[in-house]
Amino acid sequence: MSNTMEEGREWPLYEVFVRARGGLDHKHVGSLHASDARMAIDHARDLYTRRQEGVSIWVVPSKEITASDPAETDSLFEPARDKIYRHPTFYEIPDEVKTL
Repeated sequence: MSNTMEEGREWPLYEVFVRARGGLDHKHVGSLHASDARMAIDHARDLYTRRQEGVSIWVVPSKEITASDPAETDSLFEPARDKIYRHPTFYEIPDEVKTL
């Protein structure tokens, strides 16, 4: 199947996230081109969950993702470093908690 639409325009790029099973986070598994979100989900299912690995799929248009600049890591995260109460080192996690 071609990844172009009519008149030679390229289909939008989607980022694909799959949740392997309930209680886990969605993980980025790859990218694909599709004409719309429904097609992106269908193609993601076929490409990334062939062996029934997933219970949920998210697709996000790549152009809608905004990322921080790696060069600005220190200035971006510095304000949070001095708030030690936000770190889970003060809490005991019960053994019954499998995923957090």
